[in-house]
Amino acid sequence: MTSKVTYTGDLRTTCTHLRSGSTIETDAPVDNHGKGERFSPTDLLATALASCMVTTMGIACLTHNINIDGMECDVEKIMVANPRKVGEVKIDMRFPQSKPFTDKEKKILETAAINCPIMESLHPDCKKTLNITWPA
Repeated sequence: MTSKVTYTGDLRTTCTHLRSGSTIETDAPVDNHGKGERFSPTDLLATALASCMVTTMGIACLTHNINIDGMECDVEKIMVANPRKVGEVKIDMRFPQSKPFTDKEKKILETAAINCPIMESLHPDCKKTLNITWPA
């Protein structure tokens, strides 16, 4: 097993990673009867996409001796109705301005990001928008 999810009441869960014991609490969003005081499950889905992209790029960096330390992503989740679901995830990725990347390195990193396991797992109807800002 990977994790255990416990409903703690008031539209909240505690999610425990079984190998490490690390926990994440979730809360329903305010637009869906919740308090919005924690990540919602759909927030985690959108955030997991960015985290997966970055992790997959990090793995490629190990192979190709590329450093992306300090790279950041801003994540926006857009919900749609009928049925209520994540309609789009927008990710703005910014690389540190300390070192330029070659065209080859950019291609390696972009390819890793768009082929990460979560990107491959999301339904094709969920729009994924990736904007990358490279060092000048």
